[in-house]
Amino acid sequence: MVKIGDIELPDFPLLLAPMEDVSDPPFRALCKEEGADVVYTEFISSEGLIRDAAKSTMKLDIYEKERPVGIQIFGAVLESMLRSVEIVEASGPDIIDINFGCPVKKVVSKGAGAGILKDIDLMVSLTEAMVKHTKLPITVKTRLGWDEDSIKIVEVAERLQDVGCKAISIHGRTRAQLYKGNANWAPIADVKNNQRMHIPVFGNGDVTTPEDAMRMRDDYGLDGCMIGRAAIGNPWFFNQVKHYFNTGQHMKLPTMEERVSAARRHLQMSIDWKGEKLGVFETRRHYTNYFKGIRDFKDFRIKMVTTDDSAGVFDVLDDVAVRFKDYQFD
Repeated sequence: MVKIGDIELPDFPLLLAPMEDVSDPPFRALCKEEGADVVYTEFISSEGLIRDAAKSTMKLDIYEKERPVGIQIFGAVLESMLRSVEIVEASGPDIIDINFGCPVKKVVSKGAGAGILKDIDLMVSLTEAMVKHTKLPITVKTRLGWDEDSIKIVEVAERLQDVGCKAISIHGRTRAQLYKGNANWAPIADVKNNQRMHIPVFGNGDVTTPEDAMRMRDDYGLDGCMIGRAAIGNPWFFNQVKHYFNTGQHMKLPTMEERVSAARRHLQMSIDWKGEKLGVFETRRHYTNYFKGIRDFKDFRIKMVTTDDSAGVFDVLDDVAVRFKDYQFD
């Protein structure tokens, strides 16, 4: 059993990563149904929260069926981060996660996200202050370091633990790499193998198959796996991993009926939550993966991602259900 504070999780839990414009309530709900043990919100700007920015406050929406759920925030100014903790706490999450890993320039340029990897002392002091400011467990998501010459993740993780961080998720790339090259899990294993570490250490980056998750568990000895891009348009990935762990066999791929049903539900939940225009637009990125690898599908995919009204997208999904009813997935 793995514990984040007092939250009990199964052995080697699977966590849905916080992804901007992806890990919203509709997507989290689908992933939770399909085996995600913990889900995280999109990252939320502390500065946006304290200014009551609509986009930031909307991301605080969480639902009982998601639990345990973590709300992730980012920032580099102590006062703003502490005020954000109060606002987030009022939304009733199970976990507050700090993003010390986002490599995007507009975040890094403000010293937040992976930008804070240039100032480890600030990273530790912010975490300590936030731990003292809430009764909720504080966790951290970060990267190996700023660049290849500044990887001190073993020391950083230990220091974060010592000031009260209850779990750490580590993406196996530096900020300089962005999302290029291969994730390196060996330094994450070094964190786990540090005899002073007693909090859960979760791996992140390049887990795209059940076999990858098994290697992270068995070869690298990590406590769990945070899954990001592999789940986009594929909420079944979590159960696929668990099935492989239990049986050594790949789970049967979802049928066309199941894919169409998930896409329809996803679109409808998105519209219900964020309105017609945004709901239609932000669900588009999932369709390629929902219907990945299907022969003679290009025209349907183009219609899905260019149709501006939900009625039109639902019509395309109805056509897909009929046209590909007997499609056999390898």
